Amino acid sequence: MAIQDMTTGNPTRLILWFALPLFIGNLFQQFYNIVDTLIVGRTLGVKALAAVGATGPVAFLVLGFVVGITAGFAVITAQRFGAQDDNGVRKSFTHTIMLCIILTLFLTLISTTTTKSLLLAMNTPSDIINQAYDYIYIIYLGLGTIIFYNAVSNVIRALGDSKTPLIFLIIASVMNIVLDLIFIINLKMGVSGAAWATTISQGVSAILCFMFMFIKFPILRLKKEDWKFDPKFAWEHIRIGFPMGFQMSVLTIGIIALQIVLNSFGAETIAAFTAATKVEQVAVQTFLALGVAIATYTAQNYGAGKIIRIRIGAHKGMIINIILTIITAILIYTCGKQLVGLFITGYEPELIRKAQIYLNIIIVFYFALATLILYRNILQGMGNAKIPLISGTLELIMRSAAAFIFGHYFGYLGVCFATPCAWVAAAIWLSIGYHRTVKKAVLRSERHSRPLSFIALDE
Repeated sequence: MAIQDMTTGNPTRLILWFALPLFIGNLFQQFYNIVDTLIVGRTLGVKALAAVGATGPVAFLVLGFVVGITAGFAVITAQRFGAQDDNGVRKSFTHTIMLCIILTLFLTLISTTTTKSLLLAMNTPSDIINQAYDYIYIIYLGLGTIIFYNAVSNVIRALGDSKTPLIFLIIASVMNIVLDLIFIINLKMGVSGAAWATTISQGVSAILCFMFMFIKFPILRLKKEDWKFDPKFAWEHIRIGFPMGFQMSVLTIGIIALQIVLNSFGAETIAAFTAATKVEQVAVQTFLALGVAIATYTAQNYGAGKIIRIRIGAHKGMIINIILTIITAILIYTCGKQLVGLFITGYEPELIRKAQIYLNIIIVFYFALATLILYRNILQGMGNAKIPLISGTLELIMRSAAAFIFGHYFGYLGVCFATPCAWVAAAIWLSIGYHRTVKKAVLRSERHSRPLSFIALDE
C-alpha cells in the first residue's frame, strides 16, 4: 500500500503490477451490478431482469459522467505528483473535494427529477417501467457515495497505489451480496432492495477508503492553507475533468439510442441482451484496468517531462492488448452460453441463443475496443481531453446510426453490430490523435524547461 513513483523503473512491470489490483477491483465492482442482476433474474423473473437491464443506459448517463470527471480531476493530481510538487498534490485533492460537493448536489437534483421522463423517452415497455423507475431512482439518490468513492480512489491511484481501493471494494462487494439476499429474499423488497444494497455498500466503501487514506498517506494530510479556493486551479481540474465526464455521457447517449431500438423487440429480447452485456462487462475489465494503469503511468511521466517513457508504455500496452484480446475472445466463445445461463431462470434456449449471437459478434472487434481504451487513457493522462471527446462523439454517431439503420433492416442481428461499429470508428480517430499529440509534446518539451504538467495544452 505504498505510493509508487512510475517515472522510473521498467514500464511493463510497473503497468502490469498497477493494473492487476485494478483488474481485481473492477471485477468486484462489477459484482455490484452482476449480483443484483443474478439475484433479480433468478428470484424475481425475466421482467424484473429486463427492468434492471433497461435502466443500464440511463444509469450510466450519469454514472459515466461521474467516473470520467473524477478521473479527470485525478489527472492533475498525478501530474503534480510526477513533478514532485507535494503542495500541488494536496491542493489538487482539496479542490477535488470541493468540486465533488458541488457535483453531488447538482447531479442528484437533476437526475432524480428527470428519471421517469428518460425512461418514457426510451420507450421502456409499460410492463417493466415501474420496476425500472424504482431501481434507478434509488441509485440516483445515492450518487454522493459513488462520486466520493471514485474521487478518493482516483486520487490514491494517481499516487501510484492501486491496492488500497481494492481492499475496500472487496469489503463492499461482500456487503452488497449479503444485503441483496436480505433485502430481496428475506424482506421481499424487489428490485428496490437490489438498488439499496448497491447504494449502501458503495457508501461504506467510500467512507472506509476516505478514513484509511488520511491515516496511511502522509502526502494527503491536509493543511489549512490547502483549503484556500483558487478559481484558476479549480478551472484546471474542470478543463480536464468535464470533457472526460462529458465524453462518457456522450457515449451513453449512443447506448440509449441502441436501447430505444432494443426496447421495441420486447422484454425477452431485452433480457437476453442484458444477460449478454453483463458477460461482456466482465470480459472487458482487463482492457479497462490496463487503461487506468496506463493513464496514471502517463500522467506521472508527463508531469516529469518524460515523453519517451510514455511512448514505451504505449508500445508495451499494445503488446499486452493483443495477448488479452486473444485470450478473452477464446474464453467468451467457448464459455459464453454457460455464463449467460447464470442470469436466466430455468432453461430459456431462445434467450440464450440471442445472447450468444451478440457475444460472438463483439469478440471479433475486441482489439478495436482495446486500442481505443489504451490511446484514450494515454491522451487523457497527458491532459488532452479534446481528442477523446471527439472520439466519444464518433462513437455516439456510429452506435446510434448503426442501431437505427441496421436494426430497421436486420432486426436484432443489426442491433448487435452497432457497438462494434462505434469501437472501430473511435479506435481509428484515437490512434491518429495519439501519434500527433505525442509528437507535439516532444516539440513542446524541447521549448520549455519546466514540467509539462504546468504548461497549457494549447501553448
